[in-house]
Amino acid sequence: MNKSEALKAIEEHKLVAVVRLDDPVELGPVVDALLEGGVRLIEATMTIPGLLKHVPQLMERVGDDMVFGIGSVLNGEMAQQVVDAGASFVVSPILKKEIIDVADKAGRVVSVGAYSPTEIQTAWEYGSDVVKVFPADTLGPSYIKGVRAPMPHLKLLPTGGVAVDNVGEWLSAGSFALGVGSALVDLKAVRAGRFDIIRDNAKALVQAVNDYEKS
Repeated sequence: MNKSEALKAIEEHKLVAVVRLDDPVELGPVVDALLEGGVRLIEATMTIPGLLKHVPQLMERVGDDMVFGIGSVLNGEMAQQVVDAGASFVVSPILKKEIIDVADKAGRVVSVGAYSPTEIQTAWEYGSDVVKVFPADTLGPSYIKGVRAPMPHLKLLPTGGVAVDNVGEWLSAGSFALGVGSALVDLKAVRAGRFDIIRDNAKALVQAVNDYEKS
């Protein structure tokens, strides 16, 4: 999948499942459950032990049904490892130009993290295709609306605090897409082997997005 296709998929499907796990063995069934629930975008984080070794198998597992990205990228070297592993998009919780440069050179979508309006605009000027507003749970949808009022050109991806009951608020505030962690991937459910809960969470969030778009 090329860069424009990946970016279009993020805009279309909206929900980016942020997956942080203790055990990489759990990745397969979690990804299956998310896919079954209708989620088409995944950001597996570099905090998962040995993640990169599992990426080729996971990408083969999902094929063209899911856009696979890697997050928690903290520097240019990590960004290069992620690109080499085959991820379609690169995500960082911080603002660092070298990450953008590596992803851009490789033709991959990149989303670096920012918090203040100045950081957000700087990330955009550096070339971040989408700016990850993080941690967004401390800010709320009104912050997204406030930032985009004078800067409507921004594509913002708030991560943190997104749940079934507020998806519409985040989207109506002008979010380009939404990063969703615990509201999708409940670690207690994963540890209990209750992947049906992950699937049901995914279905509910996808339905919330669909309901908003129909309203």
